[in-house]
Amino acid sequence: MLKDWPSSEKPREKLLNQGATSLSDAELLAIFLRTGVKGCHVVDLARQLIASFGSIAAIYQASAEEFCQVRGLGKAKFVQLQACLEMSKRFLAEEMRNGQALTSSQASKDFLISQLRNETHEIFAVLFLNNQHQVITFKRLFYGTINASAVYPRVVVEKALQHQSSAVILAHNHPSGIAEASFADKNITEQLTRALALIDIRVLDHMIVAGHQCYSFAEHGLL
Repeated sequence: MLKDWPSSEKPREKLLNQGATSLSDAELLAIFLRTGVKGCHVVDLARQLIASFGSIAAIYQASAEEFCQVRGLGKAKFVQLQACLEMSKRFLAEEMRNGQALTSSQASKDFLISQLRNETHEIFAVLFLNNQHQVITFKRLFYGTINASAVYPRVVVEKALQHQSSAVILAHNHPSGIAEASFADKNITEQLTRALALIDIRVLDHMIVAGHQCYSFAEHGLL
């Protein structure tokens, strides 16, 4: 029984004493689940869930039907999990909006991965920046099928003017998990770069999120 474990090994006490980063994926999930099921304490249940789905990310991506089919889970926990995910996204977005400058490519990657990695369909988004490369806002602009998204330069230009941007970082996700730029990706990047240059707005990068990976056009010399 979990109650018989040493206090230093119980997930809640471990988090309080050593911080959240000291916990494994299973221990973090166990804190969220709170209780196990008959014959299975909560940490073992968490381990079984991760093994069954493949990863924490896969659990987040599971549909309500897939999630609720697992013994010990249900709609209430599914709703709570999705709420946790959305709160984490909004927290990161709020930090970005609070005047944080994107001083490195990695900072941009980390933010975009957090926003787009769990999407199951392709989404094209834009980070709008001021002249000090501080984030004005992050907007999802176009939604596509599983492998394509219709992107209209006119709309991107209108939004850039609306937010009084001096620069932008383009972004979209590859639900396939392949972190490479396609011919279509390169083509739309060229179109947007030309269109935004007409109103003196720089395209600093175009990043493609594929799971935990992020492909940078700038790092590959494509901008």
